[in-house]
Amino acid sequence: MKLIQRIGYYLGGFSIGLIILAFFLNGKKTSCSYGPDARVLKNIRLKRIIYSDNIQSNLQQYDIDSVAINYILRKGNIDFSESNARQKPCGIYNVEGEFQKKEIVLTIQNCDSTATITNLKIE
Repeated sequence: MKLIQRIGYYLGGFSIGLIILAFFLNGKKTSCSYGPDARVLKNIRLKRIIYSDNIQSNLQQYDIDSVAINYILRKGNIDFSESNARQKPCGIYNVEGEFQKKEIVLTIQNCDSTATITNLKIE
């Protein structure tokens, strides 16, 4: 069998496999959270989110609602150099994101069953 035939068979099988995967995974809520940012953000989103007392006043002062917070938790980036992920019992993460042309930095205390937003900065 010539090399060109082998490549043809390989590409044919690969394309059939892609079509089958697209058919089975169409409409499913699958996610690929393999990076460190994505894993931590998904972990935070799955927990009950609590707002600390000073955050409530900051949200009203800067006219930010829970939609903006959820958007940042979905599309934001974690600054691991400013975070303390190994702190016991709850790791602390700085999540940075942009919402409506405002750069927002959230400080989140990530515990076993809850995630508490302890600080909010607008830059």
